[in-house]
Amino acid sequence: MIVGSIKENTTLEKRVSITPESAKNIIGLGLKVYVEKDYATHLGINDDEYLKIGVEIKNSPNEIMNLSNLITKVNCPNDDEIKILKDKTILIGMLNPSKNKSQIEKIINKKIKPFSLELLPRITRAQSMDVLSSQSNLAGYRAVVDCVAQFEKAVPMMMTAAGTVPAAKVLVIGAGVAGLQAIATAKRLGAIVSATDVRSASKEQVESLGGKFLTVEQSEDMETAAGYAKEASDDYKKKQAEMMKDALKKNDIVICTALIPGKPAPRILTEDLVKLMKPGSIVYDLAAEHGGNSAFSEAGKINTINDIKIIGVKSLMNSLPLTASSLYAKNLFSFIRNLYSKSKKDFNINLEDEIIEKSLIKEV
Repeated sequence: MIVGSIKENTTLEKRVSITPESAKNIIGLGLKVYVEKDYATHLGINDDEYLKIGVEIKNSPNEIMNLSNLITKVNCPNDDEIKILKDKTILIGMLNPSKNKSQIEKIINKKIKPFSLELLPRITRAQSMDVLSSQSNLAGYRAVVDCVAQFEKAVPMMMTAAGTVPAAKVLVIGAGVAGLQAIATAKRLGAIVSATDVRSASKEQVESLGGKFLTVEQSEDMETAAGYAKEASDDYKKKQAEMMKDALKKNDIVICTALIPGKPAPRILTEDLVKLMKPGSIVYDLAAEHGGNSAFSEAGKINTINDIKIIGVKSLMNSLPLTASSLYAKNLFSFIRNLYSKSKKDFNINLEDEIIEKSLIKEV
């Protein structure tokens, strides 16, 4: 059985789904691995690193698509790639089915089995495959690093002979994986950190990292059975806005990470709320590609309003492609290992397995 992977469009996506390390592990299962020529040279990984562990290098994507039983990708294939996908192939990637309905429909019509790793259930057995966590961890770290680069003041408190420089104040909106990493990174740099989340269960996690949890008084349960945040009620949004008014006047940097699976990002910071911030402040919106948590946020742009920078993030993992690829490839290997039956020497799509059943896209 053959696992194949073709080059991504590096102008849009610099990550790869198979690294030499993960290829070695896949081969260790008894599978063959094919990758396209110059597959990861943009990351400083030349073809020889793949060849010496037994990976076969093919000259064209067509050849790989025709020969492989399972194809790995980072993102959903484009229309040209779908055309050369072999019928009844298995496809694994971050396919974003809510955004790519047209492509997914074409894939399913070719009797291809598409697995989208963002759909994995939040269970212990799936932790090693959790791409959302591995990539969000990096996003939270990078968000703080980028903000510090844009912030025109020192972050930690400094006591000097000339006087004391106060520590910067950072507010993190959304205390999921990205938010928690942002809190930890900002604290390590010496900032005073606070955070808020609709899930009351996140309070303990925020405080364990040294952050102050800002609470919105509410009685409704804001967490889904899968552990994700759900959309807030109008009453909750009003209370949240009131709490934000005071918080935004005090903070220098606001990092937005709030997402709702399968829906546009919740708009938390209105135009009026943003304008309450001090001149020189920064809003860093990790949710910009999904509609944005903040007013004035546009993916891939920095907008300045009243001397406040609103940074809309786009393709953030392209700024950390080697590390992001390493983690993603490990997640993907764990999924392949769960899918492959060594005894049968075949991929076993067992729908009684919760991991396989939840991540397989059956319809759009």
